Amino acid sequence: MPQLAVFPKAYLDDLCIHGTMTIRQWVELAATLDVDGLEFYTGLLELKDPAFWPQARAIAEDNGLTIPMLCASPDFTHPDPAFRQEQIVFEKSWIDMTAALGGSYCRVLSGQRRPEVSREDGIRYAADCIKACLPHAKAAGVTLILENHYKDNYWQFPEFAQFTDVFCDLVAKIDDPNFGVNYDPSNTILAGEDPLELLRRVKQRVVTMHASDRYLKEGTIEDLRREEDSVGYAKRLSHGEIGKGMNDYDAIFSELKGVGFDGWISIEDGVDGFDQLVGSVRFLREKIAAHWGPS
Repeated sequence: MPQLAVFPKAYLDDLCIHGTMTIRQWVELAATLDVDGLEFYTGLLELKDPAFWPQARAIAEDNGLTIPMLCASPDFTHPDPAFRQEQIVFEKSWIDMTAALGGSYCRVLSGQRRPEVSREDGIRYAADCIKACLPHAKAAGVTLILENHYKDNYWQFPEFAQFTDVFCDLVAKIDDPNFGVNYDPSNTILAGEDPLELLRRVKQRVVTMHASDRYLKEGTIEDLRREEDSVGYAKRLSHGEIGKGMNDYDAIFSELKGVGFDGWISIEDGVDGFDQLVGSVRFLREKIAAHWGPS
């Protein structure tokens, strides 16, 4: 039976830049939801001090929650080998953070889609860097999860492996028990592609999932393409309440149930208010019960 986690998508600037929300405040707010765990982000200001990691875990556990997943954004596609090596060091530290928080899954990405990096080189850079991190992950009891990502909140360029063919080629180069896929259906929509087609190609490798729903507040996907080479998310893009956007969760969950998926599903929404999260949790609980049976 899949378990639900929640990610502080609406509060990242408060937690990562302004310092106007503490981890304790976020955990206590999330604990009012019908969820089992939390997905943390490496950029949370209080996590800069490793001495705080056990305290963050204790705060979650005191509120009846675990922290199974850590959202990390390594940038492995830079043409400079020294830069890539630095990113490997960062990812290993985030693996340590995952373990200290009591988690089992640490995200990896390919990196930014820099214009000067070819398809072949980008896949090679990313695969080599992820493989370099895997022994550290195994020793820590952590699985690295590659997401079909759109763009980190604080990146300039979109994800190198944003599109299905590149993502699948990268996944195929890494065969390791401590590696899997974190599937995000909404990000496939942003690539102008079919999320079910991607899922059918990688479903045997999916170990975790990001649940979200996306819609464009105005314009088209083509308009979004013209705006995405700038820091952060394009303004016309919105995370909507799950079940009210463009994703077919019955079809998605049918595919996942068919391959025996029982991992964590982390919710990414709430940018238009906490009530969105409440509605998303309710929707997902109903769909999980419909496909996997009551808990």
